[in-house]
Amino acid sequence: MKNTQKIGIIILAAGASTRMGSPKQLLNYQGENLVNRTIKKAIASVCDPVILVLGANAENIRHQIHESKITIIENQDWNLGMSASLKCGITEINTNYPHLEAVIITVCDQPFLEVEIINKLVISYQETNKPIIACEYADTLGVPVLFSKKYFQKLANLTQDMGARKLIKTYKSDVFSIPFPLGKIDIDTPQDYQQLLEK
Repeated sequence: MKNTQKIGIIILAAGASTRMGSPKQLLNYQGENLVNRTIKKAIASVCDPVILVLGANAENIRHQIHESKITIIENQDWNLGMSASLKCGITEINTNYPHLEAVIITVCDQPFLEVEIINKLVISYQETNKPIIACEYADTLGVPVLFSKKYFQKLANLTQDMGARKLIKTYKSDVFSIPFPLGKIDIDTPQDYQQLLEK
């Protein structure tokens, strides 16, 4: 499947993992840390470029990233929440990849994210012409989520710890959803991680 519509992907990995107590980006699962797992899936998808937003623990995480085919940017205001990371990612796209028609926003703590889910977002965008394609799990819509260019400025204008979900809720009529039941599993606490390892 070709990425004929020029769609990039932004991986948000700037959080301080306060509830985990250590950088969850570096938690090991099936022989690989979570951030590298997510990067690999993104690179294997039709999306290009792959942009990784780091923040807290940036140097430590950067040293453990094995892929060179990505753009790494640092969010100096990571303590302001997810909105600051979104702004960093969108600014990078507007500055260096102005040809992009859409972007997928994802995180690195959904261990069951697969290439097929990322590509399905792109296929659904191409087939439905809807400007927002979101994943559906646990009675909610969330990341990974694709936004067409018409939403780039709105993403950049989010404040505090508002993430992409705020726009999904606000512009429901623009949204098409795809099922991703395992998307409900994300890793925020040591208990979450323990449960993941026991699966």
